[in-house]
Order: sequence, then C-alpha cells, then structure tokens
Amino acid sequence: MSEFGERGRVDVEQSPMDAALEAGDSCNCAPSTAERRTLWDKSGLTRRNALGVGVLSVAALSAFGIGSGVSAAYAASYPSWDDVQRAKQNEAAKASEVSRIQGLIQSLTQKVSETQEAAEAAGNEFYEAQQAYFEAIAEAEALQAQADEQAQIADESARKAGQVAGQLYRNGGDDTALELFFSGSAANADELLSRLGTMDKLLGYNQSVYDKAVAARNSAQSLSDQAAVARTERDRLQKIAEQKMIAAQQAADAAQAALDEQTEYLGTLQAQLAALKDTTAKTVSDYQEGERVRKAAEEARRRAAAEAARKAAEEAAKNNNTGGGGGGGGGGSAGTGGWVRPHGGWRSAGFGWRPRPCPTCSEYHYGVDLANGCGAPIFAAHSGTVDYAGPNGNYGNYIRIQHGGGVATGYAHIVNGGFAVRSGASVSAGQVIAYAGNTGASVGCHLHFEVYINGGYTNPIAFLAARGISV
Repeated sequence: MSEFGERGRVDVEQSPMDAALEAGDSCNCAPSTAERRTLWDKSGLTRRNALGVGVLSVAALSAFGIGSGVSAAYAASYPSWDDVQRAKQNEAAKASEVSRIQGLIQSLTQKVSETQEAAEAAGNEFYEAQQAYFEAIAEAEALQAQADEQAQIADESARKAGQVAGQLYRNGGDDTALELFFSGSAANADELLSRLGTMDKLLGYNQSVYDKAVAARNSAQSLSDQAAVARTERDRLQKIAEQKMIAAQQAADAAQAALDEQTEYLGTLQAQLAALKDTTAKTVSDYQEGERVRKAAEEARRRAAAEAARKAAEEAAKNNNTGGGGGGGGGGSAGTGGWVRPHGGWRSAGFGWRPRPCPTCSEYHYGVDLANGCGAPIFAAHSGTVDYAGPNGNYGNYIRIQHGGGVATGYAHIVNGGFAVRSGASVSAGQVIAYAGNTGASVGCHLHFEVYINGGYTNPIAFLAARGISV
C-alpha cells in the first residue's frame, strides 16, 4: 500500500514543493523533482482555481474527520509586507505578528498533512468499493454461466428422453402383448420375454434421463434466480464505488489545494518572520526584495523544467513509436480507431488468475502490466475526459479516463508527483498523462492498465488487439 499520510509531511525549512515531491518518490525515478514540479501546471488549473476546488471539498474532508475548525489555512488572512513594517515599530505589535505568522506556518503544514491523510483514506475506500464491485461482477457472471450450463443439460436430457420414448412406442404396445399371449411357440415366447426385458431397461433408463432433465431444469432456475440477485447487488455496489470515487477525488483535490497554498505562501511567511526577528540594521525591504528574487528564480526554474519535461515526453514518444520502450512495444504507437498503446516496454503480467506477486497484491488481475522503467511516460490510450486522478488504495496513484460510449481506461501505480493531468482535463490520444512508478501494491515500476465497459472490467489485451495494438 502507498504511504501518502506519512511521506507527505513537509519540512517547513525545505522548499515545500521539493519536499512534497521528494518525500513521496517511492522508486527514485524520473522525471526529476524539477520536472515533476511542473506537471500540475500543464493541466491548465491555476493555484487560485485549485484553492477554490479545495474550498468546495470541505464536505468530503469532513467525512474523514477533517473539519474546517482544525486549521484556518483556507480562510487565512496573510500579512502584507506593510503589516510587517508597521509591526516592527512596536515591540508588542511585533510579538503579536510573530505569533500570528508562526501560527500560519504551522497551520499550512498541518493542513497539508491532514488533507493528504484524508485523501489516502478516501482513496482506500474507493479502492475497496471498486474491488467489491468487480468481485460482484465475477459472481454474477459465474452464477449465470452455471445456470446456462444446467439449462443446456436439461435441454439435452429432455431430447434424449424424447428419443427413448419414441423408440418404446415403435417397439411396444398392444401388438407385442397379444403376440406374447397367443403365441404357440416357446421360442417365440422367449424372444418376446427378451424384448420385454429390453423394454424394461429402456423404461428405467428413460426414467433416469427424465429425472436428470427435471433436476437440471430446477437447478437452472435456481441459479438464474441467484444470478439475478447477484446482478442487483453488482449494480448497487457499482453506485457505491462511483460515490466513493467522487469523495476520493474531492479529498485529493483538497490535498493538492493545501499543498498549492503552502507553496504560494510559505516562503513569504518565513521571510516575514525572519524580518520581524532580525535585530540588525537590515530593512524589511531587503527581505522583500530577497523574496521577490527567490520567486522570480523559482518561476524561471519552473518554466525551464516544463520545457524540459515537454521535450522529454516528445522524445520518449518518438522513440517508442519506432518500436522502442524495452523491446516489448512502443508506448504511444497508434492502432485503429484513434487508440494507442498506453505505455512502452514488455508485458510483465497478463489478465486473469495469477500467483500473488506480493502479499497485498490481488490473485485476479483485472488489467495488464507493462514495464518500461521508472519514470517512463504513460499515454492516454484514447481521447477523453479525466474523471479521476488521485490515490486509489492498492492501485497507488491512479487515473481514470472516460472515452464515451461506455468505454473507460484506468492507469495505476503512477509515481508520486507524476500526474501530468487533473480530474476534469480533456486529453487526446497519445498525450502524456503521467509517469510510471511503484506506488500501491506493486513490486516494481510499471503501468497497470485496465479497460472498462459500462463500468465493468474487460480483458485489455483482447480489447487492444481488436484495435490493432499488441501488448
């Protein structure tokens, strides 16, 4: 299982975004910290918008025991540099402002920790509900398959009983009985007795066939009834899973909003605190200028990292399209109907039953695993809309994309800090949406890829093969 709650805690002495990314990197793999810092910016969701999302997510957080009264970070009124300058003129005011800023710093850090823990808890609930739904699908299908098998046995038994009855009718009846009683030949009587004995055997056989047909028909009906109940339960669990997904997304958005707020304000607060505590002749304007320079340098690094990440993704896609990616196929290479291979590399696990590769790993594998190395780009398999991007229990960091027509795809075990899109984003086929990692129940960096039809799982290997893509 991933460990967002503990590894997500941020040291206030460290650059907050660096700390959040570095602390959560489970496999020390690409993209770099600087590159991953830029990934959220690609989705088109600004920090201000993210804060709005966080505010809207208070209800979701409350469900996990995180109330609005725990920390005032979201409703905080942050001091300006003029406030700091005025406070330095009076010892009492300065002490009050120092206390206020220290409280804001603590509040920011606490809110990041709390919301990340809440996001993980919500993600775990989403995962459990999703797996319960998948198991209900399997149970309903198994019961229906047994019902169909019993119905086939009943039909076959009834057909055999009909054949025997027809044979008895042709060989028996009044003529045979009369021949027995009025025959003057012992030999003929023996023959008739033999024929009657055969008829008795046929009658006995026919009765057993008939009994088998009745039993099979009753069993088929009972199993069909059970399958209907199982389908009702399946549909109920599907609704619960979707509700848990919505709550988990809200919690993930709130956690990101808290981290964005910390990134926005923590550096300035620390500089203001240092200015208030400084007893030398250094002025507030010096600290203010230092903070301006720091932000300008950070923005320059951000832009450079964004460009480097973009070029790296383009180069990876180019190499994969020429058959690269670990010798197992090209990530992003096109099939038919607008579908592409979601990841490069080789197939490390197929679909269906398998030995557990780790104690918390599942026995039934609902997807296909593609291994192309830590930090390798993950591509949207088709155009669509991201309806989930966040933690998901044993799946670790996870993205789900809705493609329309009841078809969706899932991408699991994304590296911490490796999301390139957020929920609500529109994506095109072959677009880099994330980077491969080892989060959740996993034994190495890879992409776990799933395909859903009307919410239920299907074999992604066969699905992609039908669209000209080999995995």
